[in-house]
Amino acid sequence: MLQTVPTLPRSRIAPAAVVVGAGLALTYAVGTARYRKGGPSGYQLDDPPAPGSAEFTRLVEGITRAPVRPGNRVRILRNGCRTFPSMLEAIAAAESTIDFSSYIYWPGEITNQFTEALCERAKAGVEVNVVFDAYGSAKLDRETVHRLEEAGATVAFFRPPAWYTLDKLNNRMHRRLLIVDGRIGFAGGVGIADVWMGDAEDPEHWRETHAVIEGPAVRDILGGFIEDWTEATNVVLGASHFPEVAPLDGGVDVQVILSSPGSGGTAAAQLFFATIAGARERLWITTAYFAPDEAFLDLLCDAAERGVDVRILVNGPNVDKEVVRETGQRQYGRLLEAGVRIFEFQPTMIHAKVMIADGWANLGSSNLEHRSLGLDDELIVGFSDPALIDELARHFGDDLDRSAEYDLERWKRRSLSKRARERAVDLLRQSF
Repeated sequence: MLQTVPTLPRSRIAPAAVVVGAGLALTYAVGTARYRKGGPSGYQLDDPPAPGSAEFTRLVEGITRAPVRPGNRVRILRNGCRTFPSMLEAIAAAESTIDFSSYIYWPGEITNQFTEALCERAKAGVEVNVVFDAYGSAKLDRETVHRLEEAGATVAFFRPPAWYTLDKLNNRMHRRLLIVDGRIGFAGGVGIADVWMGDAEDPEHWRETHAVIEGPAVRDILGGFIEDWTEATNVVLGASHFPEVAPLDGGVDVQVILSSPGSGGTAAAQLFFATIAGARERLWITTAYFAPDEAFLDLLCDAAERGVDVRILVNGPNVDKEVVRETGQRQYGRLLEAGVRIFEFQPTMIHAKVMIADGWANLGSSNLEHRSLGLDDELIVGFSDPALIDELARHFGDDLDRSAEYDLERWKRRSLSKRARERAVDLLRQSF
């Protein structure tokens, strides 16, 4: 039966920027003051285990409450040219349920394709539930929402702007999840917009990493959807969304980490802290936005100084948020002096979020900056399967071939005006 849930009314989609602007200005001011007063975050972790070890897996399970799910089939999807066809194929094959959440759902060609596919399944009797982040998908037009609802889909917006929710306006649903029939799940960094189409061949087509999973871990991906769906709708999903899924023969262990703001810090922050602290040989990080606080700077420098091969791949000139890039560049000097190698991707925007540490790798929606680690709802998929890690390592090597290494001499030659910009935007780092 179709549930009636709160959606973003026509009168509030276009003018939402007015409410958001006023609310965010206040929220950002308070948040920035708290962030500055609180000083560097961080944890104490004695004798951290090596990533990929059994001890590390148990540690991750304990600190993030992410159970180890054996027997999964995982396929890495590089860029939209592989991700979107796989997602649309899964939607077209749906028989009972489609649960779909996205931070970004912007008008364009690929969004039209997804809307058509979701509408077709809803009209065929499949239960289609969709939740969009009200801030990230503010560009979404009412006509698209109406088409989905008319077809029988249930559409909701996560934390739409309102005077009584100003304290939550800066906490967003950054997850990008698709779960079909409770048996196949997609997670990673892809948003539904035309910039994610293609194969990262030019500045108009971004570089991304996503994953499709079959097996018991899909239930945990669904848990990420449910967390935001239930808040947005006050609707609890029924048993049809939770079929019995047996471990697949020859499948791999997967941990799905759900991260949300909390008084003790986010699961993403604790996971990344433990991973970096425990790395022994290799720590390769790809992140769209790089603006770590002092605690994570200390961790990265310590890793390089104890002999770990630390490489960080970030955005070059083709970036959608230059202020975040400049915040990160202000911190390059200390990292470079410690032996960290930094590479800036040249052909287009790199939006992937991948961390490879010894025998462990994770991918998802979380960047290495304060918003992902302290403010937003994120989802990260982790595993220690050698074949999957080797595949991600090959992708990392391919990306380095298309990048320019940023050396210490270049950093020291920065102009006074650039240094001033870096210092200015650093004051607002918690708001990006």
